Amino acid sequence: MYTTNDFKRGLVIQLDNAPCLIVDVSFQSPSARGANTMVKTKYRNLITGQVLEKTFRSGDKVDEADFERHKGQFLYSDGDRGVFMDLETYEQFEMEADAFSAVQPFLLDGAEVQLGIFQERMVNVDLPLSVELVVTETAPALKNATAQAQTKEAVAETGLKLQVPPYLEAGEKIKVDTRDGRFISRA
Repeated sequence: MYTTNDFKRGLVIQLDNAPCLIVDVSFQSPSARGANTMVKTKYRNLITGQVLEKTFRSGDKVDEADFERHKGQFLYSDGDRGVFMDLETYEQFEMEADAFSAVQPFLLDGAEVQLGIFQERMVNVDLPLSVELVVTETAPALKNATAQAQTKEAVAETGLKLQVPPYLEAGEKIKVDTRDGRFISRA
């Protein structure tokens, strides 16, 4: 069991029979009358993906989630689902279409990821902070286009559409931020 004193970003707790990742936590003292400190949390339900808020009283207890992180690998996409393998046990897991569609644009076959396992089933995939992808389609490079911050649309090998600088050409390898799908640099 965890108490509210243990709360911090990245902690996984169990609320309503689901693993929940604490995204943000703040402690507030309501007044000088001796009232309990309130602990406001923002958390993401790892099964549904919903981001919710909940306020606890100082000292409240919550259950520890039966949640483990394992080193994993993306094997292939099966239609609109993804198949992953736990690199410790070699067990394979399927990710449902709605959750897989959020991570699919950043995954190449064989990519290493972190798998979130809850009660012996995969509920979450953590991507690395950045991935390297090859640009497959983009407009031709513009010469001397460095005076202003211009961008053009490009399509990566996974189908990800993003804005890139005008000097990039098709066939170049780029680094992409997996949190927001933004171009970082050439690879």
